[in-house]
Amino acid sequence: MRNTLKKFVTPCWKPSFQIEGRNSGKAGDASGRIDGLWWYRDWGHHVNGEFSMAVIQANNVLEDQSQVESGSMSLIESGPQGTFVGIYDGHGGAEAAQFVNNHLFENIKTIRGAEFTSENQGLSEDVIIRAFLATEEEFLSIVTKMWQSRPQIASVGACCLVGIICSGFLYIANAGDSRVVLGRLEKAVKEIKAVQLSSEHNANLESVREELHLLHPDDPQVVVLKHNVWRVKGLIQVSRSIGDAYLKKAEFNQEPLLPKFLLPEPFDKPILTAEPSILVQRVYPEDQFLIFASDGLWEQLSNQEAVDIVHNCPRNGIARRLIEAALKEAAKKREMRYSDLKKIDRGVRRHFHDDITVIVLFLDCQLTSRSSYQGPVFTTRES
Repeated sequence: MRNTLKKFVTPCWKPSFQIEGRNSGKAGDASGRIDGLWWYRDWGHHVNGEFSMAVIQANNVLEDQSQVESGSMSLIESGPQGTFVGIYDGHGGAEAAQFVNNHLFENIKTIRGAEFTSENQGLSEDVIIRAFLATEEEFLSIVTKMWQSRPQIASVGACCLVGIICSGFLYIANAGDSRVVLGRLEKAVKEIKAVQLSSEHNANLESVREELHLLHPDDPQVVVLKHNVWRVKGLIQVSRSIGDAYLKKAEFNQEPLLPKFLLPEPFDKPILTAEPSILVQRVYPEDQFLIFASDGLWEQLSNQEAVDIVHNCPRNGIARRLIEAALKEAAKKREMRYSDLKKIDRGVRRHFHDDITVIVLFLDCQLTSRSSYQGPVFTTRES
């Protein structure tokens, strides 16, 4: 079964520093396109409607990874059809995000396939959580194997946002501070309202700091205000991620890890967790579209601003248009012209904005309510 699955899991883009092996997906406008620091796929079909997808690089090495998968949601061929979206915002390097991009969806399908029965055709929170934790354990095992030769990998992590539409339900799982926002039609006022669906785990949120203090009551330094930014142990802004082994296993809190990551005191239990927060709800006819994006977009645009752009502009290329709006806002904050920002190369550009990934899913309520789909199984992946 795994061999059968692999033929559908083919990367359609590798970032500009490694662009060999580009293949097209099997729906919509064929392959994605590379244009300097951009990768984009302006339009395509998925099981539940249409989508648009775009990425802009800011770091020396692209740390954002993402994917859209559409077709069977289990290893059982007769299983329910659906759409999977993943956005993985790496930090400290790209290794964790790339690993998640290659393994999380497969883990969901494997765990889901093992539990599939005719009476239970949907997904479950438990399946998604187990897939996150399985992916975490697999990555940490690699960290253990590489600890002596590449200790830096113990400080690499990724925020992980997943959305799944299957059998008329929407499943959102998030570990970190990426975000998904729903554009919902308010019929009474004939307006599109922005509804944030994901819970975020950034230490700048008071609720996250309170959660950390409750989990670590004997550690008054579990959250530290550093340069006007709240950070877990003064190091990282998020409290949930895949990777970041140095904050999860005490065995990595020692040399040869770089001194800037070493904690002055030992710890008995993991400081961060990979378990995502989960939301499950029905997809309703008034649900028009979903905007999935890494934190880089939401640093520049509000939820409602993003929803208004999607609602008021053509679908074709809308993900790219959202990123351009964010870049213009980033330029404005630095009192410079957008045309000048576009001339700045990766690496230096990180001083102005982060890597940004956006995936917009448009929802066809008739397709979403069905559990069967006769179209192609396809993968669009930025990896």
